[in-house]
Amino acid sequence: MKTYNFKIEPTNKQKDMILNTLNLCRWLYNSSLEQRIFEYKTHKKSISFYTQKKELPLLKKELPEFKQVHSQVLQNVMERLDKAYQSFFKRLKKGEKAGFPRFQGKNRYDSFTYAQSGFQLNGKFLKLSKIGEVRIKSHRKMKGKVKTCTIKEKNGSFYACFTCEIESAKANLNLSNVVGIDVGVSHLAITSTGEFYENPKHLKKLEYKLKQKQRMVTKKKKGSNRRKKAVIQLPKLHEHIANKRRDNAHKVSRRLVNQHDVWFLKT
Repeated sequence: MKTYNFKIEPTNKQKDMILNTLNLCRWLYNSSLEQRIFEYKTHKKSISFYTQKKELPLLKKELPEFKQVHSQVLQNVMERLDKAYQSFFKRLKKGEKAGFPRFQGKNRYDSFTYAQSGFQLNGKFLKLSKIGEVRIKSHRKMKGKVKTCTIKEKNGSFYACFTCEIESAKANLNLSNVVGIDVGVSHLAITSTGEFYENPKHLKKLEYKLKQKQRMVTKKKKGSNRRKKAVIQLPKLHEHIANKRRDNAHKVSRRLVNQHDVWFLKT
């Protein structure tokens, strides 16, 4: 499986529809979690994923606003909650620290998923059920069969994440073309062939600007519009730094992949 991420550019009306879908999905997740907790506390019974899934048509009759959301998107919400429960019980069995599934705040539930249907990619546009055709920046061709499409909101921007099923190809390795890689601090990486890859240290370069944004948040009055704007700008800068670091890592790894067939990594 491989995931491709593309930025999408919805209109203002489509942005409102996406955000409304996120709010409805979050409400459904929290309500379903509350239902499971209440049923166990009162009757000592567990509610299964299939039981909650069967209740979705009734939910749409009782709350017509849920008709604005594709059926598979709502089913995926139930699946997410069930996975959170299954992971909780697995950690308990292993004796690990098990955090119970928790209610999702507005800033925590930031994506919804179309599984198998409800979306269609047509060139520069992505057709989403109940939302419409959204412009997409598909900067590279996807390989394999597209299985799911996840719409994600991050720092005011929107992204489409496609999960593709790819058949594994047999690699013809040249065992004579081997390289050892030592990952360090002063240098990003040093190879056994004598190549040095510098560490750009993006965080250090933008540290002053980051502190400046943090001071702007602390100085603003809580609840004010200026504080809200400052709070939005801070994670955007964090994202910018992360993107620069990720871009450099991809460039270095791509160069190493092109030059060598086998790696030995030392950290």
